[in-house]
Amino acid sequence: MTNSIGEIDNSEVIFITGSNTTENHPVIGSRIRKAVRQNGAKLIVADPRYIDIAKDADVFLQITPGTNIALFNSMMNVIIEENLYDKEFVENRTKDFDELVKVISRYTPEVGARICGVESEDIIKAARLYGKAGVASIFYAMGITQHTSGTYNVMAIANMAMLCGNVGIESGGVNPLRGQSNVQGACDIGGLPDVYPGYQKVNIYENRYKFEKAWGVKLDDKAGLTLPKMMESALNGKLKMLYIFGENPMVSDPDTKHIEKALNELEFIVSQDIFMTETTELADVVLPAACFAEKEGTFTNTERRVQRVRKAVQAPGVAKPDWMIFAELIDKFGYESSYKTASDVFDELASVTPQYAGIDYERLSDNQGLQWPCPTKDHPGTKYLHKDKFARGLGIFKPSEHIEAAELPDEEYPLLMTTGRILYQYHTRTMTKRVSGLDIMAPESYVEISPETAESLSVNDGDKVKITSRRGVIETKAKITDIIENEVVFMPFHYSNGANVITNSAIDPISNIPELKVSAVRIEKID
Repeated sequence: MTNSIGEIDNSEVIFITGSNTTENHPVIGSRIRKAVRQNGAKLIVADPRYIDIAKDADVFLQITPGTNIALFNSMMNVIIEENLYDKEFVENRTKDFDELVKVISRYTPEVGARICGVESEDIIKAARLYGKAGVASIFYAMGITQHTSGTYNVMAIANMAMLCGNVGIESGGVNPLRGQSNVQGACDIGGLPDVYPGYQKVNIYENRYKFEKAWGVKLDDKAGLTLPKMMESALNGKLKMLYIFGENPMVSDPDTKHIEKALNELEFIVSQDIFMTETTELADVVLPAACFAEKEGTFTNTERRVQRVRKAVQAPGVAKPDWMIFAELIDKFGYESSYKTASDVFDELASVTPQYAGIDYERLSDNQGLQWPCPTKDHPGTKYLHKDKFARGLGIFKPSEHIEAAELPDEEYPLLMTTGRILYQYHTRTMTKRVSGLDIMAPESYVEISPETAESLSVNDGDKVKITSRRGVIETKAKITDIIENEVVFMPFHYSNGANVITNSAIDPISNIPELKVSAVRIEKID
């Protein structure tokens, strides 16, 4: 997030897109709802489903999945045509505005409405709300990123925020909501294939030299593989071994049969987790890890806040903290590690990561934590990013045409399926399926179907149905609801032998993120 959760209170306009916020980020969702109901904030919601937070919206845009770029382009068309944009910000802090105008001019509200499946009047109303606001914030999640056009979806959001001067100010900004509790921290410390900790690119000599010196080893200048590329590499015999920890790709990744085939091609798999999962069943070695309450360390949350995690209970059996398992493996590989405590690991991280340089365990003893960037020991942390200037200098407008999803409905597969999360289960249910109360609330998979679509299929609420895509077939129960549009269906992805058996593994060519949000399917009632 460019901004902080507390700043939601003073946003004049809040735009939620690609995020079922009250179910998937309930703390932030309740804060947004409070800003609307108690502080008078205006709310715009764009989503394929009439999600709960849409009840509070001043404008709700029930867009067709995969049409985000067209929506933002048509809103910017209105903002530019009606001179609602921040001319001073555009002139002093951005470049390539003319390139934006050239593309945006083609996306009138009528064009956007036709592509997105909404009313042009609603696009105009949303654009005016956002464009006229003194300060406006945008919140999005994987409904924006999990598309073959995901990178350009994010760029479209950034374009609109810059166009209206809603970056580098309090209570504004572009605020991606992280999908799990320490995803931000995992990325910060180098859990991406092309960067060292602090997003320092591996192909830049100065970065590589710094980490070679810190770690005392020679490092490669080539980026590693993203998860989809790992599966591809396993299938063609180039990748021989995979070390999986805290991840369950046999449920979370698209086209499950493809994932299973790739994993079975590997010569050796290590799976490190707190419970046995569908993925550990395929592993040659399973290493038991300690959970968050059984270890010391830090989590970095969605607002860039680094917080201490303190051990509350003893880990069961021989389970160990992840860092300790890795340190012992380092020793066994013949490189003597210097890590004796979790604090040692963090201190090394801070010494080579500019954003974390001013953070240490002593400072984190305060329960509030610290928001990066925090470059020095006397720095208070950064509440919001890009004040006065962008890190790169001028912000660049990066316009894009509407990009169709990799797979659209046709005669054989006439329905468009999108996926997401629900309140009562978490990710692949590795933890939540063991909680009886949660499993009572959401024990099994289902597919949401509109009443009109259900009638055309002769399907009633609770009927068992077969869903088929080009990747496979699953069986589930029908849930008839008017929160979904005709010819669009929704499935939660949490369940094994569920939605991801049939989702599309096509990827964004820039980010390599799969298009989990759009798949063509057909549904048949099982008698």
